Amino acid sequence: MLYAGSCLCGGIGYQVDGEFKSTSHCHCTMCQKQHGAACGSYGNISVRQLEWRRGQELLLLHESTPGVFRGFCSTCGSSLTWANQVETPDRIAIALGTLDTPYEQKVTKHIFTESRVKW
Repeated sequence: MLYAGSCLCGGIGYQVDGEFKSTSHCHCTMCQKQHGAACGSYGNISVRQLEWRRGQELLLLHESTPGVFRGFCSTCGSSLTWANQVETPDRIAIALGTLDTPYEQKVTKHIFTESRVKW
């Protein structure tokens, strides 16, 4: 399966070759702040599955905790990636909301539910 995705302004485009290893709704406060939502939804893949099709120079990385980098578009601010380059340098998580290809599988887990919003 090939999945295509992009940021809000379309400046960054990517392709995922193959299925996601796992998917999650992350309820941590950092994902809430980054996404401006109750949670961040991610699909975990091997870095070898990801191909930047355009605009990789627009991708900025923010080190939210030591070794953990959150990628976003420098033009429109879309959250695109999450990666722990210390513990799992060969893996990257893609924000599922940025997929242009429909993702029709169920999300496999909810994580950091202790900080789930109450509303």
